[in-house]
Amino acid sequence: MTPQEFFKNDIFAKNAGIILLEVRKGYSKAKLEIKAEHLNAGARTQGGAIFTLADLALAAAANSHGTLAFSLSPLYFLRASGPGDTLFAEARERYIGRSTGCYQVDITNQDGELIATFESSVFRKDQKVPFEVQE
Repeated sequence: MTPQEFFKNDIFAKNAGIILLEVRKGYSKAKLEIKAEHLNAGARTQGGAIFTLADLALAAAANSHGTLAFSLSPLYFLRASGPGDTLFAEARERYIGRSTGCYQVDITNQDGELIATFESSVFRKDQKVPFEVQE
C-alpha cells in the first residue's frame, strides 16, 4: 500500500478535495483547489479547510517513518485566500525522536505567498502504519 492509498482513508480530507502529491521520509506535499464549498461567510477560505490541508500534510510526513503519529499543536493564519486559489501544504521534519517529532508545515498559494504556518510536535504510538516510504 502506498501513502496516497492509506491517506484516502482520511474521509474528511478526501471529501474536502485535498490531494496528497508527494510523500518521502520526513516530508510531504498536498494541495487543495479553493472552491465555493471552502469559503466562509466573508468569501475567504474557511480556516478549517486550511487546517485540514495542513493536518493531512503533517500526518503524511510524520507517519512516513512507519509508526502512527498524532499532532499536538495549533495553526497560525497570516494571509487570506479565496475562490480560484490553489493552496499547497509542505510538511518538513525538523526533529525525530523515539516517540516524538517536530514538523514545520507551510501553506502557500499558487504564487508562493505564505498563507499560514503550522509548527507541530507529534507523539508516535507503538503502532505500525500499513505502508512504506522510500528515502
